[in-house]
Amino acid sequence: MRPRPAVVPRPAVPAPSAPRLVVSPLAGRTGFRAAGEVSLGTRGIWERALERAVREGEDVYHLELSALTFVDVAGAGALADAARNLGGRRRLVLYRPPDALPRILDLLWPGLPGIEVRTS
Repeated sequence: MRPRPAVVPRPAVPAPSAPRLVVSPLAGRTGFRAAGEVSLGTRGIWERALERAVREGEDVYHLELSALTFVDVAGAGALADAARNLGGRRRLVLYRPPDALPRILDLLWPGLPGIEVRTS
């Protein structure tokens, strides 16, 4: 009979969790609140929420983004595309987005009409 190899205990390392993005309607005004991150694994949720914003046709659509921890460049691009699809007089108002998001928008889509950023 062969001897069994010794079992070496492994340290408990939590498995990385899948990225999450939760989008919920705002109470009292047209728009949504997004919490989590916008990345490859959550981009579909983000894009569907932005498509709904464009479709609803409101002059001002509010996006509460203070609970977003990260938005990748493709997510910023989807936001820029949504703003371009609004037409001339409509706009998306971003409330407290992650610091990098306005910088990415200014760098890659300077002077893009249709997006207003509010930090307070």
